[in-house]
Amino acid sequence: MLAHLPILQVIVPLIGAPVCVLLSRASLVWLFALVVSGLSFIISALLLQQVLMSGTIIYELGGWDAPWGIEYRIDRLNALLLLIISAISTLVLLAAQTSINKEIPAEKHTQFYILYLLSLTGMLGVVVTGDAFNVFVFLEISSLSSYALIALGRDRRALWAAYQYLILGTIGATFILIGIGLMYQMTGTLNMADLAARLPEVAQTKTVLTAFAFVITGVCLKLALFPLHLWLPNAYTYAPSIVTAFFAATATKVAFYLLIRFTYSVFGVSFSFTALPLQFLFMTLGLLGIFVASIAAIYQTNVKQIFAYSSIAQIGYMVIGFSISSVTGLTAALLHIFNHALMKGALFLALGAVVYRIGSVQISQFQGIGQQMPFTMAAILVAGLSLIGMPLTVGFVSKWYLLSALIEKGWWPAALLILIASLLTLVYVWRIVEVAYFKPPLSTHSTVNEAPLAFLIPIWLLVIANIYFGIDTRLSVEVAHSASESLLQAQGLVIP
Repeated sequence: MLAHLPILQVIVPLIGAPVCVLLSRASLVWLFALVVSGLSFIISALLLQQVLMSGTIIYELGGWDAPWGIEYRIDRLNALLLLIISAISTLVLLAAQTSINKEIPAEKHTQFYILYLLSLTGMLGVVVTGDAFNVFVFLEISSLSSYALIALGRDRRALWAAYQYLILGTIGATFILIGIGLMYQMTGTLNMADLAARLPEVAQTKTVLTAFAFVITGVCLKLALFPLHLWLPNAYTYAPSIVTAFFAATATKVAFYLLIRFTYSVFGVSFSFTALPLQFLFMTLGLLGIFVASIAAIYQTNVKQIFAYSSIAQIGYMVIGFSISSVTGLTAALLHIFNHALMKGALFLALGAVVYRIGSVQISQFQGIGQQMPFTMAAILVAGLSLIGMPLTVGFVSKWYLLSALIEKGWWPAALLILIASLLTLVYVWRIVEVAYFKPPLSTHSTVNEAPLAFLIPIWLLVIANIYFGIDTRLSVEVAHSASESLLQAQGLVIP
């Protein structure tokens, strides 16, 4: 059984999705989806344990050896991602039944769970596979279900947001497919490990350079890296709250994983950062993304939109760590994948609780809810402090490693800009805190009560994780650091 965990990681939610159709009651469908996601989490935890103890796991589908057959290859990098995706999925589903009763029509509840499990399947598949074309297939499974999930929002603007995401997501996926096709033309293989071995022989050809450009541009569209981020704010703002919480904590992390996998493992560090000026390009786009998105967040009046723009800024931090191309820099980026999932999962679930109680996330409607919904607002406050990078939170750990990596390289101006950007985060978080705690409740909200336990339990599990992993960093730092070292050592590089 343990030998088949890699395929079970994908098969369990994939089979679970159509089974939902056979269940008659929405409450049974929710419970079944929760069990399926919980099993996926257990499988990912077991896979991470195996990888930490025994090294990379290679699973050949159908008994066909690579490169002729498809293989699933799990190392410390994607084992960490599998754990994040499945854990967030399970926690979000705890609140799903309560949340969608308010935000999604009853006749669409079963559709929601089917699409949710398909999206989960796609994300897990993208991360676990060692085949480039298989990446595209799973990416499409995840994306198509994502478009439909966003469109389920009651606000008519959700349809426009889903349409925007559909158009830009399709362009991104097409670019990735074209790049994969060009690589296959030059090497005759789709296996990612085999591609890494064969690409250096043809690395200086125009075809490979074109393939690289297509793949990286397509991935950056999926990642919502500035200035390719235009689909993200509306998608996060107008999607049902439970969908936003799931996607904000997972979807862009999967795209960032692909960015790392293709640049470090497939094309190689020397090609990506030496033959091409990728380091300067990503550093510049990362810094621009942080400042432009943070300033945009300050001027929003919808709290979901504030944290949507905040997500674009946080992607900038990840990309800066990635662009440094050192062990410390890559460790900072991987840590921020983990830590940002905890922050945004808590924040958007808490906003879902606010929508459940008052029906709005306009900042003007937050007046006095610090008194009426103390536990929910306290969760937003703690997760917001983590976003700023306060000590004893996971946000501080990420920024500490990122600043250390920049200082190691001697890039003091970039380190200073990171510190200034944290002050911008403080500004938009403070706007919410000021309204919630220092203004009297609105007369229309006199009967507002605290969020139900179905929300508070997953919210506070994530908030506690924000604090716990900000104090005890052994698991997150050990996995991120060892994954970074293995990625660079595989290229024959030992970079501090």
